[in-house]
Amino acid sequence: MPKVKMKRTGFVIDMTPLVDITFLLLTFFMFTAKFKSDADNEQKFQIKRPKSAADTSKLPEKDVAVIKIALDSTKVADTAYYYSVSNPELWNLVKEDPSLSEWLTPARKELSKSQIKTIKVDELEALVKATRTQSKAFNAMKKSKAEQASLKFAVDADRRVRFKWIADVMEVMRRSRQTQFNFVTDKEQ
Repeated sequence: MPKVKMKRTGFVIDMTPLVDITFLLLTFFMFTAKFKSDADNEQKFQIKRPKSAADTSKLPEKDVAVIKIALDSTKVADTAYYYSVSNPELWNLVKEDPSLSEWLTPARKELSKSQIKTIKVDELEALVKATRTQSKAFNAMKKSKAEQASLKFAVDADRRVRFKWIADVMEVMRRSRQTQFNFVTDKEQ
């Protein structure tokens, strides 16, 4: 007699715990994954900024060229540049520079014993360039290193002056290849 095969009954798997585990894994990966932004993908460099500290050094008494930006006391709207060099020998050489002869007339030279009031930025640029070249020539005339001077530039501006005037001076210094200069400030109390 043939054996009667029993019908197999299927087994049932409860899927509820598997769905729970799937969602737990999905949330775990979502919270731990770091998504890159478009900016992170595009930026291929790192900026390392220099450390800085306040420089409280004093301006030297000798061998300094000062560009003053001042307001006229009678008309506050009038702003002017004043240029001076502390070394009198170098100052006389600067005033006699041939590149300044176009606008620095003999009468104006007489009025400028200690400083020159400039009206235009071009005049200021010519003065800075002439000072640099005459400073190099002045140092070449000196025999010993002790007599030679390292000329420094400084910008002394009234705090009420608009920044445009200071930016113009900075641009003049950049065009004259004088990239190191000081700002004159008062010490905070």
